[in-house]
Amino acid sequence: MSIVHDRISTQNRKYKAIYLLPVIVAMVMIVSALPGGASPGQYYKITVRDSKTGRGVPLVELRTVNDIRYYTDSNGVIAINDPDLLGHSIYFSISSPGYKYPKDSFGYRGIALKVIAGTSAVIRLQRVNIAERLYRMTGGGIYRDSILTGTSTPLKHPLLDGKVMGQDTVEVTPYRNRIYWFFGDTQRPSYPLGQFATSGATSRLPGRGGLDPSQGVNLKYWVGADGFSRPMIPIPNPPGPIWVGGLFTLSSKGETHLYTNFAEVRHDMSIAIDGLAEFNDKKAVFVPVCTYPTGDGLRPEGHPFMAMDHGIKYLYFQSTAMGAFPLVRVVANAADVRDAAKFESFTCLQPGGRYEGKNTLLDRNADGHLVWGWKKNTMALGEDQANALIKDGKMRADERITALHDVDTNKRVLSDGGSVYWNAYLNRWIMITTQAYGSPSFLGEVWFSEADTPVGPWLYAKKIATHGGYTFYNPTQLPFLDQDNGRLIYFQGTYTNTFSNVTDITPRYNYNQLMYSLDLSDPRLTLPEPVYSVGVTGKGSEYAQRQGVVTNNWWKQIRSVPFYAMPQNHGLPSLIPVYGVETHIKQGYTEMLQTTQPNSSATPVFYALPYTVASVSKLPDDIVPLYSYTDSATGKVWYSTDAHASFESAVRSELPLCEVWKNPCSQLVLNPGAVPLDTY
Repeated sequence: MSIVHDRISTQNRKYKAIYLLPVIVAMVMIVSALPGGASPGQYYKITVRDSKTGRGVPLVELRTVNDIRYYTDSNGVIAINDPDLLGHSIYFSISSPGYKYPKDSFGYRGIALKVIAGTSAVIRLQRVNIAERLYRMTGGGIYRDSILTGTSTPLKHPLLDGKVMGQDTVEVTPYRNRIYWFFGDTQRPSYPLGQFATSGATSRLPGRGGLDPSQGVNLKYWVGADGFSRPMIPIPNPPGPIWVGGLFTLSSKGETHLYTNFAEVRHDMSIAIDGLAEFNDKKAVFVPVCTYPTGDGLRPEGHPFMAMDHGIKYLYFQSTAMGAFPLVRVVANAADVRDAAKFESFTCLQPGGRYEGKNTLLDRNADGHLVWGWKKNTMALGEDQANALIKDGKMRADERITALHDVDTNKRVLSDGGSVYWNAYLNRWIMITTQAYGSPSFLGEVWFSEADTPVGPWLYAKKIATHGGYTFYNPTQLPFLDQDNGRLIYFQGTYTNTFSNVTDITPRYNYNQLMYSLDLSDPRLTLPEPVYSVGVTGKGSEYAQRQGVVTNNWWKQIRSVPFYAMPQNHGLPSLIPVYGVETHIKQGYTEMLQTTQPNSSATPVFYALPYTVASVSKLPDDIVPLYSYTDSATGKVWYSTDAHASFESAVRSELPLCEVWKNPCSQLVLNPGAVPLDTY
């Protein structure tokens, strides 16, 4: 029995026969359509597996010396019955983005196999990606090779569902005890031009008749009379495609309503009409209910979540210009979401302001410090806009708040779409985002980051997946599929040659949705977290990471983030604990940091790297020594990564205490009152 069926839970066993029946029918149809009525025994079967998990790996290319290309299906299976290959020893070069096969003595990555019908071989690949590629969700032939070789599959429609050949960006949310999926431009089998007014499908929730997300998703498309995926926003005579974004639900008078932002897009990709639509359950279409001004980002976009802030429910959104950062929100009721003036941005523009190039008015206090905060009817500031303001001398580089850094190299990571959701396993907000101007792909590198509040501080990120030269844009987490209290998460995105220089188009996979899983217990995902300097009456500064701030209710007393360090659950070698010790001084108390445990019950404030003279030149430039400074007049102590800081009447320690990660942002960016409300 295959791995897929081995993993079917007990409560879903009764669905086995139902799932297998369409597969058997599809196999009969394929066999009858093949020349000579080819049977599974007439194929040579190759299965490519993840060497760590044993799972079949989709999207693996096997290429012969004369450039015949084969690609594994979502079971990791390839079926071969080419008459010129059968009976011969054939060399296959092996490649797949995020996976690798070992090199031979000449530097080739591949294997020679005796291709004999009715036999099989297994190839094991090392996964370089931290995320695991699971399957293709959309398009034709998802399990083509499995069907040809008689291998079982989990889907009701493993070959061509809704006559969908390709499908763009997904918007998805649970609604009325099902999962509702909406996709962008959709390709049809019968003509190069497809359907451009949004496609839709539903699926059952896991545990309620739906598949375990590690196996797949049984989509049920809304289709037209021809069986092809039909428009979900049937607006008469639109100027071009109709795209959706910012899908969300609201409850009113005991009824739940489904909404989405929609945009009528001209052929030059400019926005003609920007509005809000509500789903009509009887007709199963979205109906426009209002429009928004275009160009300022104050509307539903991205992948929303709901949170409570100081007793008020808000919907949080991402604006196109802001990457995956959720810096736009609105009070979660039907009246406010219809009014663009009620939306607010977490921004440093003056209240009511818009980005106007060199004429942009920034909000600064009497001391010249930027004032970041929630401001109604005010535009959010995107990364490109911030860069322009920095270039024009309107703001400093350390004053922007949307700059991610690669934790391994300290290089900038420019977020270009993604999602942010609360994660119960990490007890933090987590981001999955695609990088613009990445390498090796311009828009196909996927990153993980985390923060203490929805707006930040966001800083360090870890690459979790690459797609070679291919694009993988608009990824989103699917938090309603989380498993083991959020330890295992799922995300998907659009795999396409768009925005790339790829000439070898990947058959069947191109312009479709790929699903990944990510195990958050992987120690490679451990990132430096903010260490806050907290003002405590009579004690000067104390230091704490998020858990310490929450335990002591110190959010309103945070002064700054002087540096970053590793958390308690780091799971990494070579780190040392750092403890806080309350020390009596002339005027009250001060907190001293030390690397020795003061008593058996003391817990570390954070973890850091031990300082050695030799290590300084070998570490990335974001890892720096942490020095203590003592005020000779009062005896108060504070800590800084600036070895040349000049503080009046303060004396710096001769040697650093340890080495930590520096904070390149001078702004204190927090939304501590935000409590996640989405539960699935």
